[in-house]
Amino acid sequence: MLGIGIVLSIFGLGFFCWLLFTLAVYALPFLAGLAAGLAALQSGAGVVGGLVVGFLVGGATLALGQMAFATARKPLIRIIIGLLYAVPAAVAGYQVSFALAGIGMSNGGWQTAFAVMGAVLSGCTAFSRMALFATPPDGQGTGGAYSPADERLHHQGR
Repeated sequence: MLGIGIVLSIFGLGFFCWLLFTLAVYALPFLAGLAAGLAALQSGAGVVGGLVVGFLVGGATLALGQMAFATARKPLIRIIIGLLYAVPAAVAGYQVSFALAGIGMSNGGWQTAFAVMGAVLSGCTAFSRMALFATPPDGQGTGGAYSPADERLHHQGR
């Protein structure tokens, strides 16, 4: 019985870590949707109106951020957009990692160290998930790049 509890605890902790990294990119859209939904609720839209506004704003925040990141040409603008999504994810990752580390150890340096590692990993995960939607700059990547070898083959009649 004790062995089953240990195995299930390990799987449960692994599930929460997987969930943290999967949902890390959605921290900013969630905050934006929550703020808009609460504002709509306070203005008299009702519960259903607040939920609709919250979901619409959250979805729009995610979609617009991904489109802006994918269409931005300058790396500095991409970094700024990516950080807008990575910083809230890092804060959320720190809080969750700190709480999970507190389950297994007392307050101290190691708990903070694990929380900082969780924050860095969550922020990097959110940034890399935003970067998945970006196309490589012109002339780089596969498929569309110009190669001098193509020109040689064209002149040789191949």
